[in-house]
Amino acid sequence: MTNTYEPFRIRIEVRVSDLDPQLHVTGAAYQQFADHSRFECVQAAGISVAELLAEGLGPVNLETVIKYHRELRAGDAVEVSCSWVWGDGKTYRVEHDLIRADGELSATVAHVSGLMDLRTRRLVANPAQEWAKRATDPTLLGVQPSCP
Repeated sequence: MTNTYEPFRIRIEVRVSDLDPQLHVTGAAYQQFADHSRFECVQAAGISVAELLAEGLGPVNLETVIKYHRELRAGDAVEVSCSWVWGDGKTYRVEHDLIRADGELSATVAHVSGLMDLRTRRLVANPAQEWAKRATDPTLLGVQPSCP
């Protein structure tokens, strides 16, 4: 299933702590940029992660793939998108494009994710519905307010 809405975007400045000894951004930092984008997207959608956890639900990443295209270095800023792609099962995809200030694609980060019931330690059957019913703006998560 493909994404047909405008993805959420944030701008992140590369910090010294994001760098390796050659002043390139580390692989872990690319993943952290994607994680930060996803967290900001969830908050912008009106979901409190603390409340989600208190209700016994927790998001989990089951797979992460990073593809590097152009390097990020010290002093760079990067725009990080966050797109949610829903299917019919217990998992969904969250995809991120990391775009340098010069417009070049630096990397893509894609997650296969799920929403876990923390009591049963099982993925919930309809994660889109669970996210949508907690959001004040579920369209930021790629779901409609009246998600089935």
